Amino acid sequence: MSTLLASLLSANAKWADRVNDTHPNFFGQCAKGQSPKVLWIGCADSRIPESVVTDAKPGDIFVHRNIANQFHLDDDSALSVLTYAIHVVGVEHVLVVGHTHCGGAAACLEAAQAQASNSPPPVSPDTPLGRWLSPLINLVPTLGLEALPAESHLDTIVEANVKRQVENVCATDVIKGAWAAALGDESKEKRQVWVHGWVYDVASGRLKDLGVSRGPQAQGE
Repeated sequence: MSTLLASLLSANAKWADRVNDTHPNFFGQCAKGQSPKVLWIGCADSRIPESVVTDAKPGDIFVHRNIANQFHLDDDSALSVLTYAIHVVGVEHVLVVGHTHCGGAAACLEAAQAQASNSPPPVSPDTPLGRWLSPLINLVPTLGLEALPAESHLDTIVEANVKRQVENVCATDVIKGAWAAALGDESKEKRQVWVHGWVYDVASGRLKDLGVSRGPQAQGE
């Protein structure tokens, strides 16, 4: 076994021992099931581990991560996670979380610039990565970046991407159904589901709320 993998297993054993020492019943409770109230839809980037940056415990956050925190409406993986989170786990808050210094967003910026100048794209549109990033590449030219300082382009894309994925999540039958149920029969117990857009600043370790939260009341007003 490689030294790296051995160190991971060793660190895990030490962590489990520490948790057992301070919270003897913790793992037993985890084994009984989960009921997180938050679904985190984030980027696969190794610098943004959701439980670490929110100081959360195992069982607190349901998670779906991919390149550039996308939520495609034809992606069965993302839709399955959302469906399970809402209908089975009982999640009440869906967080779409992007981050600064995003490699996926930077690749989309480069690809859009290449298209504009008729240059070869940095990511081939015929590859899995190119197909995955295609919606974000197409979003970039609509953002008016030419009127903004170059140093702000990537952050602008990151925030616009989060807002677009919030829109996509809200367009699903899963969320529409949850909102309709929350505004429906007054005799039934209600569980409100909200969708939010956040950005994690890699340089400071802080999360920022973009102020684009949507929920059943917002839709009913």
